[in-house]
Amino acid sequence: MSGGSRLRRWIGVAAALALAALTSGAPPARADSLQVKNLVTDDPAVNPAVLTDPNLKNAWGLSATAASPFWVSANGTGLSTLYRVDGRTNAPTKVGLEVTIPGDGSVTGQVTNPLGAAGAFNGDAFLFASEDGTISGWRGALGTTAEILQTGSADNVYKGTASAVVDGHAYLYSANFRNGTIDVLKGDSGAPELSGRFTDPNLPAGYAPFGIQRLGDTIYVTYALQDAAKEDDVAGAGHGFVTAFDLQGNLINRIGTGGTLNSPWGLAIAPSTFGSFAGDLLVGNFGDGRINVFDPTGGSFLGQLSDLSGQPIVIDGLWGLMVGNGGGAGSPDKLYFTAGPNDETHGLFGVIQSVPEPSSVLLLLSGSAVALAAGRRRLAPPGRRVS
Repeated sequence: MSGGSRLRRWIGVAAALALAALTSGAPPARADSLQVKNLVTDDPAVNPAVLTDPNLKNAWGLSATAASPFWVSANGTGLSTLYRVDGRTNAPTKVGLEVTIPGDGSVTGQVTNPLGAAGAFNGDAFLFASEDGTISGWRGALGTTAEILQTGSADNVYKGTASAVVDGHAYLYSANFRNGTIDVLKGDSGAPELSGRFTDPNLPAGYAPFGIQRLGDTIYVTYALQDAAKEDDVAGAGHGFVTAFDLQGNLINRIGTGGTLNSPWGLAIAPSTFGSFAGDLLVGNFGDGRINVFDPTGGSFLGQLSDLSGQPIVIDGLWGLMVGNGGGAGSPDKLYFTAGPNDETHGLFGVIQSVPEPSSVLLLLSGSAVALAAGRRRLAPPGRRVS
């Protein structure tokens, strides 16, 4: 190999190390070294982002299968829109399919069918809850319109939904904000009744289930203060609770009580790249756009996600939180979010990612410099000094 070729090889190694310092998920970031990036917006003049989709109004529920793109509930347009996100570059691409949600279209939470096409819920791959009480589902054979699984009712205002498999049967759990209950829909007629009732006996009057998410074998339910019509939340500092239940609906324990909670809705487990918060429970506030961190089992409050300046991250109208799947729906090292900013009149879909600590970056860059210098010395002719 010629000296020039060897030099180019060493330069390439150094460049690769430098690039790794800037783009990789390792080393883990500090809990306050996080960065927010808007990926999709309905109106770039109001909320700039990489991609514009006018149909993304009041982006709410967020889901994906193990390899699919993101499916996002657009509450303001009655659609579920699809976006493929490159896990390394964050580049978003809108997928051609848009699914119309039946009923009045006020879709909120959405989840995947935990049994896939195995027969539960007519084999629908994705399941949706709406504020008019409609439960709907979609599978490929339906084309661009979901089917009704449960007809809407004025008695039901569904703000979120979760799914799970219990003893081989699929169940859908929906947060009924008007009735103050978790309504359970069986995936098949042979499914038995669950043993629990999703009851928190110490919940103050006026609070009702707002958000719901299955994380592992636990169902987490968030509670918000009802308005007079029992249709929307009343935001405010301390207005919120989070309670953990098992898949049968039996109480495990209270996770969060008042404090920094403010109409909490989004729920996720922090990825490994989130520093000291890795593996902890993230609870997003719809009320003030902040993201709280709790011990997922003991319930201790650990803080809030912060940006590079050490200030709490604030996302106006924050709804869903979800870690990427490593396939069409981003990276498992990053947290993705949906929001309905400007009083739910607009929509956002974005990412929160860790940024390597400056000391770690400098260490990797210095290693690159050492590698380059070593390469130059090996290429130097005998007796010639390399500066």
